[in-house]
Amino acid sequence: MVKKLMFEKPLGMRDTLPFFYNKKEYVRTRLTSAIESFGYQFMDTPLLEYHETVGKVSATLDQQLFKLLDQQGHTLVLRPDMTAPIARVAASQLKEDSFPLRLAYDGSVFRAQQSEAGKPAQFEQVGTELIGDHSSYGDAEVIALLIESLKKTGLSDFVITVGHIGFVRSLFEEVLPQNTEAVEALLEYLYRKNYVGYKAYLTSLSLTDGAKNSLEALLRLRGGEHVFEEARSLAKGQAGLKAMNELKQLHRTLEQYGLASYVQFDLNLISHMDYYTGILFEGYAPNVGALLCNGGRYDALLPSFELNASATGFAVHVERLVEALNGSSDIRKQSLCVVVDDDTFKEGVKKAEGHRSEGKRVVVQHVDQVANLPAFLDKFEEVIDMTGEGAGEDE
Repeated sequence: MVKKLMFEKPLGMRDTLPFFYNKKEYVRTRLTSAIESFGYQFMDTPLLEYHETVGKVSATLDQQLFKLLDQQGHTLVLRPDMTAPIARVAASQLKEDSFPLRLAYDGSVFRAQQSEAGKPAQFEQVGTELIGDHSSYGDAEVIALLIESLKKTGLSDFVITVGHIGFVRSLFEEVLPQNTEAVEALLEYLYRKNYVGYKAYLTSLSLTDGAKNSLEALLRLRGGEHVFEEARSLAKGQAGLKAMNELKQLHRTLEQYGLASYVQFDLNLISHMDYYTGILFEGYAPNVGALLCNGGRYDALLPSFELNASATGFAVHVERLVEALNGSSDIRKQSLCVVVDDDTFKEGVKKAEGHRSEGKRVVVQHVDQVANLPAFLDKFEEVIDMTGEGAGEDE
């Protein structure tokens, strides 16, 4: 009798089979190559962190944290993101280094799911953190690097949507002063991209027609640089004007990179990460139903680790990027198979060693150990048959 959980996995966990593993490696290699070309250095952090430090500042909902106790009774969490752990390292082991720091990572993060619904509880992120640069040039650098990294993988059809949390909050504070409950409710609708709910909630508020029109006009602030002028007429406070100036400077800098065509502006963009303080962005591809990558400025995070420094960065969801590529790259890990029998085994091993020395991936397969040889050989780009029975191309 088969045990009930013998073939089951914990909720949201996935097995990565060889064909998908190979695709992930292909994507990972090209992402890391692009990131290193901009002068970023890769590092890693533990899978387990203290709940009191990284867990509480990660901005991941508490019910989404995987928690466990160590032998000393401390509550630990599986890291829910990579930004908070790297902030911890920057504020401790790297605090004496010359800023700005250009750091990068590649690793798994964990967020518990209440139901499967196609959402993974473990997924891989490749990303960067630019620490100690408070300028719009820093924001432009990470967005330019993100675009170049995606292009390096072979992805050509994608868009980076850019917003500014300071603009949204400035508008809400001007129109809804002292109404914290309404502000938080509207922010939640925007984060969920529930624009129908957003409009319905507006009608329930006791506001003037002018105030409601301003809040509804926020939803139309999408597109190219033309949105800046209309935005200036909505949020007239100092924080709103500062946000507009930063977005305009960002656009000018991306034009100098030659990458502005990949960017659109969406001034009602909101992230679930509470530590974002300025420019933030998300990346989408047409055939993927969830965001491909995201990032932004998080100047309030490092001070929570007693380091007075600003930072910005991005994270790419590797599995979704593989989905976005959708087979556009023919990734064949097993390039060559040498088919042998008892008489040619030694010669076949020697031939395989020669091809491996040239960087090829080579399988030596005894012909008697395969039930369906044609189907088996179909997995290879090239076949050398040393049995003399026509298993494939003879060299």
